[in-house]
Amino acid sequence: MDKTKTNYSVVRVETYTKISITKAERHNERKNKSYSNMNVDLSQTPNNIHYKRCETSYNEKLKELIDNGQVSLRGLKDTAKIFDELVFDINSEYFEKHGGYEFAKEFYERAFHFAEKEMGTDNIISAVMHADELNIALTEEYGKSIYHYHLHVVALPVVKKEVKWTKRCKNKSLIGTTKEIINQVSHSKKWKSEQATDLQGNLLYNENGKAKLIKSYSLLQDRFFQYMSNCGYKDFIRGVKDSNQEHLSNLQYKIKKDTERLESITNKIEEKESSYNDYMNYDKQIEDISNLGKQKKFSKKIELEQEDYENLTQYAKKGIVADKEIYELNSRIDNLKNAVDKWKSLYDDIVEKTKDYFHAIKLAPQKVTNFFKSLFDKEKQDELEQQRLEQEKIQAERKAREEAREKERLEKLKLKSSPEYKKRRADRDAR
Repeated sequence: MDKTKTNYSVVRVETYTKISITKAERHNERKNKSYSNMNVDLSQTPNNIHYKRCETSYNEKLKELIDNGQVSLRGLKDTAKIFDELVFDINSEYFEKHGGYEFAKEFYERAFHFAEKEMGTDNIISAVMHADELNIALTEEYGKSIYHYHLHVVALPVVKKEVKWTKRCKNKSLIGTTKEIINQVSHSKKWKSEQATDLQGNLLYNENGKAKLIKSYSLLQDRFFQYMSNCGYKDFIRGVKDSNQEHLSNLQYKIKKDTERLESITNKIEEKESSYNDYMNYDKQIEDISNLGKQKKFSKKIELEQEDYENLTQYAKKGIVADKEIYELNSRIDNLKNAVDKWKSLYDDIVEKTKDYFHAIKLAPQKVTNFFKSLFDKEKQDELEQQRLEQEKIQAERKAREEAREKERLEKLKLKSSPEYKKRRADRDAR
């Protein structure tokens, strides 16, 4: 078992049009009868948890919200991004080590409340935790079924939009003033990047004088990690900022593990087939058994010497045991062969998905190496910068506390030197 694997909290955002959302809907709500993902176990689908259920289709729910005046698609094209899907995830082993299914339900209920804060409760179409996707690697390592728990939240990216009176307005005094404020669906405005600031709140710029921007999804990751940490969930860290290192390392990890499992299973098949052949390699003994005894004259009975009888009885007992073992071995061989076929299919699928990556390594290994080095260097720089900022924050807070104490001390001295204080002190001493 990989004890060094880090648990990362991840929330990613997928975007959909009114047409493309149907594919996500079929997957999220388990409306398909079969899935390209071989790990979906439909017998476990009843364990999926809806924190908010869509009783109609996603598009019908959208129409309902529009008709009720709750949201507006004003000015958007038919090909516009209407739906956002937030996918919340942590490594499967994190949940297994903290209580499995029951722990995952509580964790993702909290994550759902975070989504409500981010998107607005009324703007969420559906929220479902999947508990029916088998994690093959951990299942084999733990020797029991381990499922990949994750949360899908489909919502509308809504922002407040101020609509003003135009020149077409008959009352010219109203032109340019606010006509109404609507809930506008707008993915681009919902997820705008923000300009970075220092600890004092000053805006930051790069060496070219351009504003340093923080991507909106990176800020979302920060807020999710902080929210769950504040809720008491520990033992995981925020996904690596501005880097796809985690996805690449996980991909390499999966390829490595799948290769190891394929080799292990193949070896097991060869071992069992060898055992099977050993059991079947009794031709000579069978021939010897067939020649035992003599048939009596004028009878169908066979005469046996005492020693031959004992040998035959012993062979018969061994044969019964061997038949049972051979049957069990054949069944296990069939199961292993089926497993090999499945793993070969999964392995081929992984190879297909990563062929561009390996092709790049083959064509330009140095460039790929430099690319990864730049990712790792940037991650290290980010960590050092984060440590520096945290240290500055600690020093600033310490300085602020010292200044506050000094200010309080001076105010007390000033108060003791005031005539009013001296008079009250004299009156008290007189009493």
